[in-house]
Parts: sequence; C-alpha cells; structure tokens
Amino acid sequence: MNKRYWLVLLLFGAVLACSKKAAELPDKIFETFKRPSNFPEPAYHFNTNAITEAKFELGRKLFYEPRLSRNNTISCGSCHIQTAGFTHHGHDVSHGVDDRLGSRNSPAIMNLAWGKSFFWDGGVTDLDLQPIVPINNPVEMDESIDNIITKLKEHPQYPGLFKRAFGSEEIDTDRIMKALSQFMVMLVSANSKYDKVMRKENNEQFSEAEARGYALFKTSCAGCHKEPLFTDESYRDNGIGAGPNDDPGRHGVTRQEEDRYKFKVPSLRNTAYTAPYMHDGRFLNLDAVLEHYAELVKNTPNLDPLLKQGATPGIPLTTAQRSNLLAFLKTLNDEQFVRDPRFAETY
Repeated sequence: MNKRYWLVLLLFGAVLACSKKAAELPDKIFETFKRPSNFPEPAYHFNTNAITEAKFELGRKLFYEPRLSRNNTISCGSCHIQTAGFTHHGHDVSHGVDDRLGSRNSPAIMNLAWGKSFFWDGGVTDLDLQPIVPINNPVEMDESIDNIITKLKEHPQYPGLFKRAFGSEEIDTDRIMKALSQFMVMLVSANSKYDKVMRKENNEQFSEAEARGYALFKTSCAGCHKEPLFTDESYRDNGIGAGPNDDPGRHGVTRQEEDRYKFKVPSLRNTAYTAPYMHDGRFLNLDAVLEHYAELVKNTPNLDPLLKQGATPGIPLTTAQRSNLLAFLKTLNDEQFVRDPRFAETY
C-alpha cells in the first residue's frame, strides 16, 4: 500500500474518533420529565402540554427574561434563584420593580408537577395560570400580558423560538404560560440522601442521628409534611401569629374566617438553601423554627389541631431531639438540584 492510502485511512479514522467523541459528549443534554421511583404520580396535566426540548428551552429563557416586568429589570429568576433552591436568598420578603417590597417570602419552586395549588394562600390551582399573578402584581413585576406579548414580538429571537416550540411565530398568552410551565415542571428535586436511602441506592443509609431524627419526624412532623414531597398541600395555622404585615393567608382567597392566618405547608426539602423561613421570612435559621414549635406556638383561634395535642400548644422537643431533627433535615438537601446546569440562566 502506498503512503497516500495510509494517510487517507488515518484521516478517516480520526474523523470517526472525533465523531464518536462528539456523540458521547454533546454540548447539551435534554432529558424529558421523569417521575422519580419513590414519588407518586404527578398532578400536572401533561396531556395538554407535553414536554419537548424546544418548549423547555423557551420556558427557561422566559423564566430569566426581565422583559416580563414593566421596567425590564425583574425576571422570575430574580426572586427564584437556583442556588437558593429557587427562593430569594437573604430577603424576608421579596423585592420587585423599583425595589418595591412585597409582603411574603418567595416560596421555593420545586416539584411543582405534584402541586395542586400554588402560592402561600393557594390562590391559583393551575400551574399554567400561576405566572400571571406575579406579572400583574404591582409590587412584583407590575406588567400586563399584552405589553409582554408586544415586547416579545419585537425581540429578534423570540418569534423564531416560538416557531420552533409551537410550529408558528404566533406569541400569545397560552403559549407563554405553557412554555413557563414546561420549565417549572422540570424542576424536580429528588436526589437527596433521603431519596437515595428510600430507593436503596448504593447501600445509602442514615447515620444514627439521622435515623433518630427520621423516627421523630414521622411521629411529630409527618402529619403536615407528608413524604416524599414533605408537604401535604394543605393550609394550616402553625401558631406564629399575624406578624407585621397582618397577612390573612388563605382567608384572603376563601373569605372564610376559619382560614384566617392559614398558609400552605411548605416542603422541607432543600432547607439548607431556602432560608429565611415561614411565609414572611421571620425565622432566619432552622434553630429558630424548632424553637418556635417547641416553645413559642401561640394558641390562635385557628391553630392546627396537631399542635394542640398536649396541655401546652406546640411539639415538645428536647435539645437532643432538636439536634436529631436537624440531622435528618440535612438529608433532604439536594445539591445536584441547585447546581443542575439545565436550570441555570446560561446553559
């Protein structure tokens, strides 16, 4: 064989090797929605909004798009920061356009595919409608859908992105909402130590302190924070009182007096990233949260019955029990979730 033949053969082999390497290491990896094996069936209506890569990518871009606000400065991602478990780290209540103060702490955005109602008061029951509330709220994004549609139509990229996602360049409310839902339902947090123990992955086991904390959790906390989502989606008065904003909570939606000062039970997942805690962010750390339940629960008119089991309202906790509970709560932190590049502003 002559030298030219060997050269061609070598070049052909190099091209194949490069192609194989490129196939093995793509720039982007899209994984559609998957239900974790230790999770129940989701509540979201995927039959009306099937997940596709193009819709997800559009939804992610819209999630971080400041044009959704009146002055083009605030995006969904401004108050729902990935490294903070998609909450507003360091703020008791969130700041919107013109640095206006809201009255509530930004709730964590995770595992929304299992959500049946949204916000601290449950004022919205369909995820596809959820973004309209912060968009229209005068202390959050203070914008109208009509203005947003105009801005997106005038943008050099969005008509093409909507065509790729939905088949035409039409931009309307329904498509914007469905794209945002595509991004939000993909924010699944299910890879904590707790999840690995439950799924028996790699022989993962709780430490002695974590196991004691888990046992205590099941007897004292699971009535509201139901596994594996660690919320039962209910609304309860946990005895923290009205607070400086005198927020009526669920009462503002139902107008029923028995719902006054009731708020949605938050998930206990990722508490290492989501401080401060409660609907108004009044507790800066988990020690303060446990102190409240052990010693400071107020006997309010609508106090949840689970907090009225003894002579004194609350959940009696010794110092050792608090320590064990904190050890267990740490097993619910999902570092992979807060670092997942799929959910970052730039990918």
